[in-house]
Amino acid sequence: MPTPTKPANVIRLEKKSHRTKKELASRENAEKTLLTGEKLKERKEVKSDPVAHKEFLRIKKLLEKIEKNDDLYSSVINRYCQLYAECKDFEEKREAIYKQLLDLQENCQKMIDEEEMTMKEYYNLELGMQKNLVSLDKQVQAKRKMLLDIEKENIMTIASALRSVPKKTEKKDNPLLAALNGS
Repeated sequence: MPTPTKPANVIRLEKKSHRTKKELASRENAEKTLLTGEKLKERKEVKSDPVAHKEFLRIKKLLEKIEKNDDLYSSVINRYCQLYAECKDFEEKREAIYKQLLDLQENCQKMIDEEEMTMKEYYNLELGMQKNLVSLDKQVQAKRKMLLDIEKENIMTIASALRSVPKKTEKKDNPLLAALNGS
């Protein structure tokens, strides 16, 4: 798989490219035409959800710092924030069911002794709660996978951000100068 093309500013920072100044200027102009020049906009469904809204504001602030807060990314960022809020919701539900399951297991003998339920009812209830726990965990994992996919595409992970960072060039010492200087 070929390496993705680097932005013009990264190529300039590296100071080692086979591209001409004209090609770099052309690439920079092409990159500028891909942006709308409008600020990132928050959708009303994201604004109405406190968790999604908070995440949107956090990401917007970060994107402003790297000058990527263009409205072109709005749909992806809004979708990301909604998924983030849904993931948080499923995690909270999973935690609540887990606490209920622990409570049920602690009070099992007491409920059976007081004839509130039979052993069969207890095991059926426990099995049902465990199935709900596994189901919620699968949904959380699916949401997390979606979040990671969006993060990879939008420079929100370390690996994806590193792809756009210029490689550091090693300065080679001139052996003749080193010999002359007595090193």
